[in-house]
Amino acid sequence: MVLWVPVLGVLLVAIVGYLCVLGLLRQRRPQEPPLDKGSIPWLGHAVAFRKNMFEFLKHMRAKHGDVFTVQLGGQYFTFVMDPLSFGPILKDAQRKLDFVEYAEKLVLKVFGYHSVQGDHRMIHSASTKHLMGDGLEDLNKVMLDSLSLVILGPTGRSPDASCWREDGLFHFCYDILFKAGYLSLFGYTKDKEQDLLQAEELFIHFRKFDCLFPRFVYSLLWPREWLEVGRLQRLFHKTLSVKHNLEKDGISNWISYMLQFLREQEVAPAMQDKFNFMMLWASQGNTGPTSFWALLFLLKHPEAMRAVRKEATRVLGEARLEARQSFNFKVSALHHTPVLDSVMEETLRLGAAPTLLRVVHGDHTLKMASGQEYRLRSGDIVALFPYLSVHMDPDIHPDPTAFKYDRFLNPNGSRKVAFYKAGKKIHHYTMPWGSGVSICPGRFLALSEMKLFILLMVTHFDLELVDPDTPVPPVDPKRWGFGTTQPSHDVRFRYRLQPTE
Repeated sequence: MVLWVPVLGVLLVAIVGYLCVLGLLRQRRPQEPPLDKGSIPWLGHAVAFRKNMFEFLKHMRAKHGDVFTVQLGGQYFTFVMDPLSFGPILKDAQRKLDFVEYAEKLVLKVFGYHSVQGDHRMIHSASTKHLMGDGLEDLNKVMLDSLSLVILGPTGRSPDASCWREDGLFHFCYDILFKAGYLSLFGYTKDKEQDLLQAEELFIHFRKFDCLFPRFVYSLLWPREWLEVGRLQRLFHKTLSVKHNLEKDGISNWISYMLQFLREQEVAPAMQDKFNFMMLWASQGNTGPTSFWALLFLLKHPEAMRAVRKEATRVLGEARLEARQSFNFKVSALHHTPVLDSVMEETLRLGAAPTLLRVVHGDHTLKMASGQEYRLRSGDIVALFPYLSVHMDPDIHPDPTAFKYDRFLNPNGSRKVAFYKAGKKIHHYTMPWGSGVSICPGRFLALSEMKLFILLMVTHFDLELVDPDTPVPPVDPKRWGFGTTQPSHDVRFRYRLQPTE
């Protein structure tokens, strides 16, 4: 054993030396963006980037301008920060910038799902068919029933429902949206109380996985945490197995359509289980956190709450829920809520911070809106971070850090879509759902879920912060780049069903 020690030492030195040489050899070529490799060979700026992506990119933009290439863990990322130049990247007429390759590697690592040919297009096709139009209307009705079950219980409003209760607002929103979304998509058994208990237990495990997720993606877990991630993955694969699906009623047409495609492709049942885990995460990982930010902003801005409640009363009528009743209103009302739509769009502007990535296939020239051209290297990754470059741009959105519930409303009450940068109308004035080939296929369902939940909370409940002066908590810096941000700590609030008399 002692003889192996120097051999292993030599191998380690050789590997480190090789990685260092790879980093040292790369130099900026003519017409390439500014190159910043960082001071640590191979790692480059990975530590600072993972510590706080938002602050790191702010610093890099101040140092290098709107286009720059940085080394992050042996991979080179070119960040484009000028939203007027996003078009060629998102449209990619030459098919040189690939989203699917990176996405397939990520879902294999995180969910264990090995993509099959055509499944990316299949997911978009299924979403167009079942998460829009009549398909979405049907699913909204199911979602309303599920929200009633989760919030009120199997028997509807109980006699003591008007008593004040206290909870953490983030936990409250995430818990309810997850359970209602899970039951709506993956179906019920004949025992509703048991379904609720199972959904509650699943949410606990989901949050454990969720908390580990950012460091899992970056491979920064401790050994025990790697074991915990493996345990959680196996638990979700088992709970969401296609075998268990056979025991349930009401599995959504969206999920059924996609599983039918996988069966036709002769995908093994075990891999279908992993696909279900991926779709649960994709559908439920952001709606709860977004609803938290929306309700918190409404509670912190009484004029916004009054405007939303006034609109809800006009569209839905006076809310009244008798004993043993469940929530019930026409889900078509979701099409007639411009004030709530503006609140949600403003919430997503302030709270959604995804990263859009494209792998460069073959050396490629990127032409900026200014006319300047940059050469991109094959194998590098082009990255957009719209939260910093669009959502927080004071030219596009004056006073960008402030919540303004009517920011996306015209004076006549219609939706505002005209925003400008440097005097030019900008197409991508918010990008919470991504864009182009990587746009979220379930965005219409997610928005409907959140609007249903917010409408129920503001029309049927009295809500108040335990401490009205509590500030909006800062974002947990580990969540930058991973969809909707999460708060660094929860906010306590009180709620009760409005009395019937």
